[in-house]
Amino acid sequence: MTEGFVRSLRAIRARAYIRIVGANREISWLVTEIALPILSVAAYILLYRSLGLPPIYEGLVIVGGAMIPLWMVVLWSMAMQLFWEKGVGNLDIYLSSPTDPIMLLIGMAIGGMFMAGLRSAMILLLGILIFDVDLFVSDWFLFFTVLSLTMTALFSMGMAAASAYFVTGRMGIKINIALMEPIYMMSGLYFPMKNMGAVMGIVASLIPLSLGLDGIRQLCLPGGESLKFISVHAEIGILFVMSVVFGIASYYLLRRMERKGRIDGTLSERWM
Repeated sequence: MTEGFVRSLRAIRARAYIRIVGANREISWLVTEIALPILSVAAYILLYRSLGLPPIYEGLVIVGGAMIPLWMVVLWSMAMQLFWEKGVGNLDIYLSSPTDPIMLLIGMAIGGMFMAGLRSAMILLLGILIFDVDLFVSDWFLFFTVLSLTMTALFSMGMAAASAYFVTGRMGIKINIALMEPIYMMSGLYFPMKNMGAVMGIVASLIPLSLGLDGIRQLCLPGGESLKFISVHAEIGILFVMSVVFGIASYYLLRRMERKGRIDGTLSERWM
């Protein structure tokens, strides 16, 4: 049992290493993934300033822009990962190894959190320095609780989507492209979630990013409670449930994918 536990930890570390170290070696990727969200943030801040809106809207935009890397990593580096691995031939190695494939997904998620967190922190820091926006965390415990649960729920959702996208094949790429802008809008990246209204807000609440962003804004923006859709404590409860549900779903979807692939004989086929 101890040997299996150690092997699982090594698998998690090895898979996380690629995103903690390897993904940050390519400086051009790092610059692009930080610069492009900053351009969007700048556009909205200049718009809000030209309209004479209160400074809280500038902070709202910066916090929203800092969340973009999280969603991008979930879409492209989590949901599509098994499909990419299948295409380059690594999936055979993963599935023939003595390590449970779920440990590989956990390693991907941990590495993805670091990779996205680094980019989010840089966007937030640059936004504050360039646009001179004040942020003040009113409760650090609640802030880290909301942030941790948001990332856990998002990457658990990405783990579940990895198996689903693997089955859909190339269609997953089209789904990702179709989801990017609608999710930006539904998550309220550049405006308060409460402005969407009750019905749209409930629909948007199905996305962990929406609730997490709403909670973070309440806790780190001066007067952030005036922007709230629901209370921070309610959002913490919902995000916790989402983390559990998506985590269980990812486990069962991966097992179903394995069974289907072995029965159909297509699990390690190159491209669908």
